Amino acid sequence: MNAQARITEAADTPPDRPDTSEAPGATVSYAYAVSRAGTALDTTAPQLTGLEGRPLRTVVSGGLAALVSSVPAGMYSEEGMKAQLGNLSALEVIARTHHAVVDAAYARTTALPMRLATVYRDDARVRSMLRERGAAFVELLSWLEGHVELGVKIYADPREAATEAPSPASVSPGRAYLQRRRAQQRSQRDVYRAAGAVAADIPGRVAAVARARCAHRPQQGELASGAGENITNDAYLVPAERTTEFRQVLAGLADGVPGVRIEITGPWAPYSFATPPAAGGSA
Repeated sequence: MNAQARITEAADTPPDRPDTSEAPGATVSYAYAVSRAGTALDTTAPQLTGLEGRPLRTVVSGGLAALVSSVPAGMYSEEGMKAQLGNLSALEVIARTHHAVVDAAYARTTALPMRLATVYRDDARVRSMLRERGAAFVELLSWLEGHVELGVKIYADPREAATEAPSPASVSPGRAYLQRRRAQQRSQRDVYRAAGAVAADIPGRVAAVARARCAHRPQQGELASGAGENITNDAYLVPAERTTEFRQVLAGLADGVPGVRIEITGPWAPYSFATPPAAGGSA
């Protein structure tokens, strides 16, 4: 089994959620990331703040360290998490805090992001998880060493490409309307075909720079940034020192293609390559 195939096995450690019978004031251990022990993370962990404003610490076992914080057992039990994840405001706080901790950790050392809302009954259970998954974690950390994630999104916006030619004066209003509608439909098809062609060209262009690629579901609604429809939402694992080269390879690729836009985001901690897809295919 190669390193990328081990991602699901290593990172998908099932949470050890407490039941709702925990005594008031009881806490559980929320895990954000896993790294090698003895790194800068050990000394900087207490300077970071996790969920509920709690300080972070490292739990060490067998050369690995998990970055954790204590959270209220009632709020992070199975029922408590269902309630929080069903509340958009609460979910946003959890997600933002989780990602901020992971980003801070990855800025200091190679760290393997854990799934959102990975909770264990106590630090002893975290140590057990590190022992059980240690070999896979070490392999993944070695695979991710020195790499970051860059996102590449392709947008298609037929409105940007639309040009409306005037109808001859002899054409009736009804016929002129039909002509405009047909022209708009042709323009829309052309834009989506062009966007598809640009998207298909990207993996080959960056093959020499990127180590791996992960295709995500296109973003919709508030998740999509800017005008147009997001038709491609890919993540690439790139050596940290080659991010500028990656951007240069794609520079100008959509120039002169009306209605097609490329957006490159990052660098980020490599979530897409350390966390398995959740139910439904999103990562």
